[in-house]
Amino acid sequence: MNKTVLLFLIFLTIFIIDQAIKYAFVYNNWGYEGSCLSFQLAYNYGVAFSMFSFLKEYLKYIQLALVFIGVIYLYFNKDVLKEYALPISLLFAGGLSNILDRFTYEAVVDYIYWHCGFEFAIFNLADMIINLAVGIIIYKQIWGKNKEEA
Repeated sequence: MNKTVLLFLIFLTIFIIDQAIKYAFVYNNWGYEGSCLSFQLAYNYGVAFSMFSFLKEYLKYIQLALVFIGVIYLYFNKDVLKEYALPISLLFAGGLSNILDRFTYEAVVDYIYWHCGFEFAIFNLADMIINLAVGIIIYKQIWGKNKEEA
């Protein structure tokens, strides 16, 4: 299978799964209360930890503009696209899924709540995928350069 097709399928799979889970929480009232992990519907009108929620009407357009700038950057820096194809695919899947939420629900749909030992912000699958992508990029930056120097 072509690498581009595989990366697109990864993108599409993550995007669809995330949107399906969010749809289920919004329209089917899913929920679960556990001792450490709960699943409950929450709307985030800002970005991480609800920062910039005062921009809620404009965030979707700001984020779309950032995606567009990223696409232009990758168009002119194909070596970066080639080196980081998987994490870029993950970033776009999670990011665009959260942006679609802003157009569909006027906020990002969150549903995973960690409260074991400490309370953490409510988040979703797309957020975890974005963090995974950033982790891969950091890993490649640190350990990829060590391999080149050796």
